[in-house]
This record gives sequence, C-alpha cells and structure tokens, in this order.
Amino acid sequence: MSMAAERSTARQLPAENGVVASEYSAHDAERFAVEHHSGSRSDFARDRARVLHSSAWRRLAAKTQVLSPTAGVDFARNRLTHSLEVAQIGRELALSLGLDQEIVDTACLAHDLGHPPFGHNGERALNEWAADFGGFEGNAQTLRILTRLEPKRFAENGRSLGLNLTRATLDASTKYPWSLPEAEPGSVKFGFIEDDREVFEWMRQGAVARRKCVEAQVMDLSDDIAYSVHDFEDAIVSEHIDPQFLTAKSGHEALIRIVADWAGGDFEPAELAAGFERMALSENWPIRWNGSRADQAQLKNFTSDMIGRFARSAILATTRAADGRALARYGANVVVPREVRAEIAVLKGVVAAFVMQSDRRQPVYRRQRSLLIELLQTLWESGARELEPAYAADYRQAVDEDHARRAVVDQVASLTDQSAIAWYERLCTAPLV
Repeated sequence: MSMAAERSTARQLPAENGVVASEYSAHDAERFAVEHHSGSRSDFARDRARVLHSSAWRRLAAKTQVLSPTAGVDFARNRLTHSLEVAQIGRELALSLGLDQEIVDTACLAHDLGHPPFGHNGERALNEWAADFGGFEGNAQTLRILTRLEPKRFAENGRSLGLNLTRATLDASTKYPWSLPEAEPGSVKFGFIEDDREVFEWMRQGAVARRKCVEAQVMDLSDDIAYSVHDFEDAIVSEHIDPQFLTAKSGHEALIRIVADWAGGDFEPAELAAGFERMALSENWPIRWNGSRADQAQLKNFTSDMIGRFARSAILATTRAADGRALARYGANVVVPREVRAEIAVLKGVVAAFVMQSDRRQPVYRRQRSLLIELLQTLWESGARELEPAYAADYRQAVDEDHARRAVVDQVASLTDQSAIAWYERLCTAPLV
C-alpha cells in the first residue's frame, strides 16, 4: 500500500480551528531497525522518552544559548531550558494544527542536540577546522547524534544506529533536508554529512525533495519564536540591553540598519521599523530595568504577549491556507505572516546588535574559537589516545583520514562549555587566559 493510500484509510481526527488531521501511517512510524514492543505507549511517545533519557540531552544544560553557562550569569537560559521552551510552544502549535504532539515535541526537544560548546560561535570554529572534509553544522550533527552517536540500538554488524527513532520523528527534527553541496549558493546550512547519507535517504523516502515536513516547519517556527523573545528577555536581565535606550529611540535609525543587516536583506528597514513600533505599543513593552519584581513581571508578560501573538497569527494563517486539508507530514505548509516574521527579526536583530555584535563581546568570541580549534588540532595530533572510548573506537575504525578527523570533531562537539575549557587546560600547552 502506498503512503498516500495508507493515510487515506486512516481514521480522521478532529482538531482545533477546523483543521482535520489523519493518523500517521505505518510508514511514518517505521524505524531503521525493526523493533517489537509491548505496552500502551505509541511509537512516537517512545521516541520522546529516548531523547529525554539521552546523555546528549543532559549535556545541553551546560551549553551556551546566548550567554555561556561559564559566564557566571546563573539565571540565563541554556540550550536545555531553551529546548524545553521550544517544545512547549511546539506542542501548543501541534494541538491547534491537528498534528501529532509527540512528534513535534520530540523534534523541538532534539533540535539543538548537535550544538557544540559555545553555541553558534563554537559551530563556526568546528566548521572552519572541518572545512576540508565536509564541514560542521549543528543541525547535521543532531541527525548524526540521533542516528549514530547516542547509543541505544545496534545493527547485526555491530554498527550503532543511535536512538533508532521513527521516520516521522527524525524527519521532523531535520531543519535543512539537504547536504552541504546541495545547499543554496553561499549558505552554510545543511542537514546531514555524506557519511550519514544512507539513513538520511531512508528517512526521506516518499518525501518531497528539499521540502521540510510540516512538523519540522512547526519546530522551526517554535525555535524562532522562543529564542527571539527569550534571548531579548535574557539580554535585558543581564543588562546588555537598556530598555530606556530602546524607548527613547536614541540611535534608532542606526539600530534598525544593524537589524536589517542581521536579517540578511529579507526585510526593508521600513518594514523592520514598523515591526518595532507595533511591538513597542504593547502595554507590557519594557520601559526600564532595575531588577524589581514589577520590572521582572512586565518583561515576562511582554515575552508571553509576543509568544501568543506570533503563534496565533501563524495558526490562523496556516489554517486558512490549508482550507480544511490535513497538514500532517506533507499535507500543507506552515504560513507565518510577513509582519510577524519582521517582528521576530527585530527581536533577533536587537539582541545581535547588543550582544553578539557588541565590541566588548568580540574578544570573548575570538578566545572561544581559538580554544576549540587548538583543542581539535591537539586531539588530532594525539591520535585516539585522549579521546573518550566511543570516539577512540570510531577513530581506530576509520577507513581514511577524513573519517578519523570526523571522530575528533564528534568528540569536541559533544563537550559542554565547561568541559571544553577543562580539556583545553589539560591538553593544550598555552594556559587559558
């Protein structure tokens, strides 16, 4: 029976807002290696449990979101708390759009598993070191963790199959369903490295080339919503952004130009300025910050207002565009109104201007990248001797130098911010300053 036929015979489930979703097919619930289970849990609920119980998931608690957990700011979000917030938004969107909540929840929980120490800054360093043998991308590393590096199931030949998640859950966790050579010109975003092509192609059987399934689109939107509002909140709480500066509009035009540059030309400055003005009209727009409970409540309510605003707009637009069709898997696309996308871009860009692109942060970022590159090179020159047992085995079993280097990259990518610093201090000759 074809995928389409399987879905057409599935029982129809009512959902909110008039959207009707079909149950997911046996094809969607298939695993790379066949498993047999007893108990009442669905295959997709089992996927979620496997991610939550994984060591890769626990390590997110000590990985950078915007501010490193090593920076001494104990209230800032880390990758784990961020992923929980993404999952909460994703479940609400899934419920409203008639999608399987377990699939979307798991994709949201797993979406950042591949991030290395020091967040996107660390990602840049690993990509630089790995440029000659396929590069590095956090989303591609997520697929690698789920299907290879996180031990749970093994093939008959002893090869690790990672968590052996269902096809639908893996596909929902894939933001960029293409390889680096298949990426848009100039883009460094890709979803798998060549070494993982077999499982990628299995996962994408029956999928539309280069198109994200709707569950992955919901995960992507939930991520955008969560980190745009929460990074803005953290930047204010950590006093990188002064709300009075934003309210006074001093240097406003220059700020909008920076935001426009950060958005990569997707929006005209006038669109971003209008988006800023709409958000500034919110009754909870932060106008000051002194750490009082009143200020904390106002800021928290602003983030809540924006999450609700962005989610409701996307649900309404998506529902209208679906026109009663089931969205599940490839039934339809998530639609986000352009005005909402502009507002999200403003929040991201403001944080970039005051944190990521801040002159006072650049020396820190340079030290982080230098640390990781020197650590990678030191481990490579040490052979398998300093690698953890699992990665040492990958190194020794490598069929060529590129695969051996990939084992070193996998090792460093697995480290938390603090453990990367500790490894550097232990293995590298130059003391950390």
